[in-house]
Amino acid sequence: MPSGLEELARIPSPQPLPDAVCLVRFLAGLPDPRDRRGRRFPLTALVAAAAAGVLAGARSLTAIAEWTADAPPWALRALGFTVDPFTRSVAVPHATTVMRLLGRLDGDAFDNVICTFLQARAHSRQNGEIPPVAVDGKQLRGSRADGGKAVWLLAAMDHAGTVIAQRQIDAKSNETPAFIPLLDGLPLENTVVTADAAHPQHANGQWLRNHGAHYIAVVKGNHPGLLRQLRKLPWHDIGLDHKDRTRGRGRLEVRHLKTVAFRHLDYPGARQALRVMRWRMDLTSKKITIERLYFVTSLPPGAATAEQIAGWIRGHWKIENQLHHVRDTTFTEDASTTRTGSLPRVMASLRNLAISVFRQDDHTNIAAACRHTARDPQRPLTALGIR
Repeated sequence: MPSGLEELARIPSPQPLPDAVCLVRFLAGLPDPRDRRGRRFPLTALVAAAAAGVLAGARSLTAIAEWTADAPPWALRALGFTVDPFTRSVAVPHATTVMRLLGRLDGDAFDNVICTFLQARAHSRQNGEIPPVAVDGKQLRGSRADGGKAVWLLAAMDHAGTVIAQRQIDAKSNETPAFIPLLDGLPLENTVVTADAAHPQHANGQWLRNHGAHYIAVVKGNHPGLLRQLRKLPWHDIGLDHKDRTRGRGRLEVRHLKTVAFRHLDYPGARQALRVMRWRMDLTSKKITIERLYFVTSLPPGAATAEQIAGWIRGHWKIENQLHHVRDTTFTEDASTTRTGSLPRVMASLRNLAISVFRQDDHTNIAAACRHTARDPQRPLTALGIR
């Protein structure tokens, strides 16, 4: 081989590895809502470009269209846009075209595609351990669904930061009935599911146990009987299992965890009761607040250490701090006024995709990750397995 060609052969190829998890392959199964006669741009190319734009920090449809228009021809071809045989140029869509398509996508199908891609990508990076799963809801304040109400989405995210499911809640309902449909079909065997006070329903607990999953559920005033039973347990006679102390965000927190095995709790499959005592001091005002939180779990004694249980309880709030809060601050989701069809949900799904991909790639600052990705059009494509 000539020396020049030999040197060229050593240059790393920008093409994805044969076993790379590529978003476009998952998008191929997404139903196209457009009429066959009006399909100028491939569905996979439009959606992949939107995903790449959001990875590069695009907060709106206009910003997505601008990122696509500024992308070099090789990036557009990699995304799936076709080359005009006469001009040899690559046509790009207008922002209105992107809006019309995303607003007509099947929200359930799109979430399924995104979450399946993220799970496949996470599986290729996992060391065999299955992270716990947190379930929580978020209202898209600038949106409007049927009846003029804001769109409400219920999401499931593993504690490693990957969104594995999302479902839109019916405008006339609430989070509680959507819990089982959200998790149905997910690989939950031996997974610990954490949930807030809206979800410790008997049907939910029984469903999780029937599917081989464990739960840690907080119990508050909306479950008065169970809460009363937990409060009456002899906590003063129960030894301390775990203690931790953290300092950050202008406050100091000390948490004590007590666990007790109890077979007669009024909740399906409950094996232990938990109490967390939390002391929080504001470092500026020096004001101290004390809070007692009660939980039930299906984990039998010895199945997990007190340190693990305490970590899972605290880890539940990652879905609020590392997903919902980031969508509001970095992507200004609550300031968005997108209201057409499924557009609010689809944009939320694209933000879930970007945040999850960055978490999987060990980025802790999502805003910085967006800026880094925006500086090179190859970076979002590589993150999506396209190039």
